[in-house]
Amino acid sequence: MRIPRALSGHDLAKALRALGYERVRQDGSHLRLTTQRGGQHYVTVPNHNPIKVGTLTAILKAVAAHHKLTDEELLAQVGL
Repeated sequence: MRIPRALSGHDLAKALRALGYERVRQDGSHLRLTTQRGGQHYVTVPNHNPIKVGTLTAILKAVAAHHKLTDEELLAQVGL
């Protein structure tokens, strides 16, 4: 999986809209996103620019697992 290197939290939240994620709240510099597709799923995204690669990888793997997608399928669906 080729992870984008200069992705901000805002850009990630925007990309995850393709999978039905919506911002439900913001606590400091962290965004809380939720989706109802495939059951309820929450993810917390740091609103940093850029997001650290390890943090971004963990978020994307959690989203891919929830939607039963491979890492490559996830990146293609959200346009990253």
